[in-house]
Amino acid sequence: MSSFTIFHNPRCSKSRQTLALLEAQGIQPKIVEYLQTPLSKAEIKELVGKLGCNPSEILRSKEAILQEMTLDFSDEEAIIAAMVKHPILIERPIVVHGDKAVVGRPPENIKELF
Repeated sequence: MSSFTIFHNPRCSKSRQTLALLEAQGIQPKIVEYLQTPLSKAEIKELVGKLGCNPSEILRSKEAILQEMTLDFSDEEAIIAAMVKHPILIERPIVVHGDKAVVGRPPENIKELF
């Protein structure tokens, strides 16, 4: 089976549940703690492409830091720049397998990748 990667926040219950679901399937994913190792602009663009969505769709709109910003939600480059600067704004967890990715909310979404 080809490799899986999880963009993970160990403090997030959904992220922990998603990781446990992968492990229950016998999958040992590469774990990227994206708050400790922030993603680059190119990496975020690649993730968005694999998810098949717009950057705004993986933006955690309820984060306090976002409320303090003046962000043009129609400007994809500005959204990505905000995610690079403040990785907490990226929805979690995101699981990648090959050229596809899903957001593990709910964790069962990852079954699309099996």
